[in-house]
Amino acid sequence: MATIAAGPKVRFRDPQVEMAHGAGGKASRRLVEGLFAPLLFGTDSVEPLGDAAQLDFNGTRVGITTDSFVVRPLRFPGGSIGELAVNGTVNDLAVSGARAEALTVTFVLEAGLATPVLEAEVRAMADAARNAGVVIASGDTKVVEHGKADGMYITTTGIGRVIPGLRISPHSVRPGDQVILSGPIGDHGITILLARGDLDLESDLRSDTRPVLPFIEALVDVAAPGLRWMRDPTRGGLATSLNELARDCGLGIVLHEGSIPLRDAVRGACELLGLDPLHIANEGQFVAVLAPECAELAVDALQHTPGGEEAAVIGEVRETPVATLLGIAPYGGTRVIDMLVGDPLPRIC
Repeated sequence: MATIAAGPKVRFRDPQVEMAHGAGGKASRRLVEGLFAPLLFGTDSVEPLGDAAQLDFNGTRVGITTDSFVVRPLRFPGGSIGELAVNGTVNDLAVSGARAEALTVTFVLEAGLATPVLEAEVRAMADAARNAGVVIASGDTKVVEHGKADGMYITTTGIGRVIPGLRISPHSVRPGDQVILSGPIGDHGITILLARGDLDLESDLRSDTRPVLPFIEALVDVAAPGLRWMRDPTRGGLATSLNELARDCGLGIVLHEGSIPLRDAVRGACELLGLDPLHIANEGQFVAVLAPECAELAVDALQHTPGGEEAAVIGEVRETPVATLLGIAPYGGTRVIDMLVGDPLPRIC
């Protein structure tokens, strides 16, 4: 009798899918690493999972990524779902070391969606693509029953050229490396919260959605050999991105919390709601790790790029505490900062 080979081991044991599985924190990681990765990638490898993959096609190295956008409301101060769908995918390629060249787009539309609303988002997407220098090459449309899609969902897939000479990976990170941030955190997540009317707070806060490639190109120009790792801290925020890095590289990351740029409106909203700004989503910022001799040059280059004036060194990599993110408060106290648990801000990206 023939023996049937055992398939890949599935480690995901949650009884059902919850909203937290899409929030970018611990539950998301359990789902991806415990179910999707072993079955879809055909391996139990613990190789770090990034924002995009890099593949070789007959000697040409390309980056590829895909993302879905389910933001509510569809339009918000500083942006909309159409703009977000372009910038989010372009940025996932950029922080993985690739310049986006082309996108495909899928619209899932809800029956009853007003045509002017759809037209506004298609125009926003076209404008964002032109601004990012990327071509929308193909697409697809589906329509579902009324009440099934929050108006519309958008999925985009991007492909880009890998930036020559740039190799970034958690495995490249070394003790002594510096952590830099491109600008204030939390703007996007709190803007969406205010736009939904979930918090009675007056503010002129706007989403930070934008392409980050110009900032990364500025970094590459002055510090490419010392650029170790990058990530755009979207769902799960800065804390989740750096926790993932700490786990993947097996080193400790120490944040000087007083050095992290943060607007008063974001700080105030988080204090009212009991949220940690480090867990709030961003859509136009990125965090990077660089060799210590490159950090000052990198920050100066970002600060001289329009929109990067608040870039700063916010921490460093240490041998200990192993695989842990540690925060040091301005008054000297320390705390262990975990990745996002649960789903405090649903439907933000």
